[in-house]
Amino acid sequence: MPYPTDYKYTKEHEWISVAGLAGTVGITDYAQSSLGDIVFVDLPKVGDTLEAGNIFGSVESVKAVSDLFSPVSGTVTAINEELKDAPEQVNADANSTWMLKLDLKDASELDGLLSAAEYEAFIAEETGH
Repeated sequence: MPYPTDYKYTKEHEWISVAGLAGTVGITDYAQSSLGDIVFVDLPKVGDTLEAGNIFGSVESVKAVSDLFSPVSGTVTAINEELKDAPEQVNADANSTWMLKLDLKDASELDGLLSAAEYEAFIAEETGH
């Protein structure tokens, strides 16, 4: 599945879409396919402050529990409440199923993230494909 070129990516397999200083965060299609069927998503609360590279929640699948890492620093402005009752939405379409929205603290942190092409190269390197 192609990765949206207007997103930025982390090596921990999160994506962020940014409009101005507002960011939307989810996990990549590679992450959801590696995890298998997602059964639970644990997210922060609105108003929580996140730091780039720090854990903000977790995703539980039938295989394992994986931590979620914030791609940037900022304040959570919304969480995707639908994921409480329907975490499988992430499996259905990871590239458009957001987990949280935040106000960015420092937009320059985006410069340290991967482009879609860089992320695809990183996955190929990790998987040997």
